[in-house]
Amino acid sequence: MSVYPAVTLTLGIWALLGFVASITLLGTALRPAGREWLRHTMGGDARSAIAGAWVVALVAMAGSLYFSDVVGFTPCLLCWYQRILMYPLVVLLGVALWLREPGAWRITIGLPLLGLVIATYHVALQYRPSLGIVACDEGVPCSGRYLAVFGFISIPMMAAFAFLLIVALLVVAAVAQGPEDASVE
Repeated sequence: MSVYPAVTLTLGIWALLGFVASITLLGTALRPAGREWLRHTMGGDARSAIAGAWVVALVAMAGSLYFSDVVGFTPCLLCWYQRILMYPLVVLLGVALWLREPGAWRITIGLPLLGLVIATYHVALQYRPSLGIVACDEGVPCSGRYLAVFGFISIPMMAAFAFLLIVALLVVAAVAQGPEDASVE
């Protein structure tokens, strides 16, 4: 029996949970009372949010390697761009944790923001191939879908949800530092 369906279903469920968590965290961080609650809950320590972002990046990287190296799916051009933006986050956030650097969100937030834009475009391209402005290889079209967990969660959608959750966690890290340090206010 193959583990592929179980891994795919697990990653799909985590993607959905990550999306819900992202919306919840960002909604909380946008409200003044929510920011205060986050600061109080986290005690001014952004490390747990950075650790969460690191775990998400690590799982996303492992998932992408599983789909390409174990299952055998060939990444398209946009998948490679998303990998280029996700994989360094594992190293950067890991080093930030090791060095106990709570301000790491300042230097890392650009990668998941750009990754979110590319992944969102990739998802749109899967639903509407006529939006293609990037020349993808004909052998591996960017509009193709290898899977659809629950009928709609594709690999680029999983990546988009991971990037969104990383952004949300980095925003929480910024908020946790307080109004004097957090420029997202």
